[in-house]
Amino acid sequence: MARAASGPRSRPRPRAAKARDGDPRERHTLAFPLRLLATACAFVFMVAFAVVLARLTLHPSPASEALTHTNLHPGRSLRAYLDQPALRDAVKQIGGNILLGVPFGVLVPVVAPRTRGVLRVLLLTAVVMLLVESAQGVLVTGRAFDVDDVILNTSGALLGYLLLGRRMSRTVHARGGRA
Repeated sequence: MARAASGPRSRPRPRAAKARDGDPRERHTLAFPLRLLATACAFVFMVAFAVVLARLTLHPSPASEALTHTNLHPGRSLRAYLDQPALRDAVKQIGGNILLGVPFGVLVPVVAPRTRGVLRVLLLTAVVMLLVESAQGVLVTGRAFDVDDVILNTSGALLGYLLLGRRMSRTVHARGGRA
């Protein structure tokens, strides 16, 4: 009986055979012209996102210069937001910073497939947001470095990647992300 179980039926089929038979677990990628178009569109959206990010974060705010403070302690600004009497202000601050990171998590793996992967997206986002916050704190009047903004932006990128970026990147680029 043991010999019958180890016959030709129990051998695993090669991956190519599974793809021909229509295995639903096999990922399908777009045709090359569509992949090129999708990547170009993602690049355009990424540039637009960079412009919006620069306008939102690097625009001087002389009126709030007295209110700004550098925050190097994770959670300090979050507590301050949550301690505000108006919940709307806290939602605006926290939600806005999270939403600001979402496009990064969606677009980066499509524009640069080698960045696909949770750790790569998180690392790249954290580095970019650290640079933006540093520029804010050093160069822009009425703005300051806030580590909580980096954390919230990076969390937003993670959310964007998990909800949409990973799936879009796998659809646009060939399996393994090396196209």
